[in-house]
Amino acid sequence: MKDFNLTQLQAFARVVETGSFSAAAERIGVSQPAVSLQVKQLERQLGVRLLERIGRKATPTQAGQELLEHISRISAAVADAGSAMGKYRTSNVGRVRLGTGATACIYLLPPILRDLRNNYPQLEIIVRTGNTPDILRGVEENSIDVALVTLPAVGRMFQVTPLIRDEQVAIFATGDAPPQPMVDAASLMARPMIFYEPGGHSRDIIDGWFRDARLVPKPVMELGSVEAIKKLVGAGLGCAVLPRLAVDGSGSQGNLEVRSLRPRLVRQLGLVLRNDKILDAGLRAVVEAVTMMKPQS
Repeated sequence: MKDFNLTQLQAFARVVETGSFSAAAERIGVSQPAVSLQVKQLERQLGVRLLERIGRKATPTQAGQELLEHISRISAAVADAGSAMGKYRTSNVGRVRLGTGATACIYLLPPILRDLRNNYPQLEIIVRTGNTPDILRGVEENSIDVALVTLPAVGRMFQVTPLIRDEQVAIFATGDAPPQPMVDAASLMARPMIFYEPGGHSRDIIDGWFRDARLVPKPVMELGSVEAIKKLVGAGLGCAVLPRLAVDGSGSQGNLEVRSLRPRLVRQLGLVLRNDKILDAGLRAVVEAVTMMKPQS
């Protein structure tokens, strides 16, 4: 019965309904031999006779009559399935798995997620945070539908849309910052430094900036939390390099002071999906909402 299918059931039901193979073929829109073949295959797979000819009319046997009851329930189930799937074509329902970094999750996504929830209350959005390589691996494995991460995202399977340029800045405890508005790698090396933990694109970008100055940074602490780094810097335990997004612009930030880097260092945030990812209504709504974020200079 491995080849048992809906087409065979439909052909049999139409023969019973119309009383003939030719009328059933006309109703379905196929040839009469095609209908005869479908019914014969169904009888062979089930191992029973389903139809008998009484005069010029095809009528169901007792087995055929009982099969019709099952077909009725099967047809109702198929109709219900079609109706259930229809809402995914016409409205924003379902589930979207969004992967991103901690900075974007804290400082960019909250208003976007709030608006999505208000506009699409039936849409479930699951947010997963992590380092860019881990998030991109999730996109590759299809455990994440769409990612907002630090670029680059290398791979022919990825569709990448650059969105935001985020300047990296140095932060110091209030009163401990250098007087000049910009700092270079050598001046930071003279202080205790608190960095992101290794493994992410953001840390790679910072390490690369020091390498360009022919220096190798030796942080006294490495953490995975932007907010934890800010707290430790504010307590006077060292300086750090963080995205400007994370310090809400330039100038004094409570117990923190911000300085631009010399030379300027910028990371690019972008949206990443698989090239073969199907954008249903819910995923399209999330992609459009994130893409509408205004780039920063």
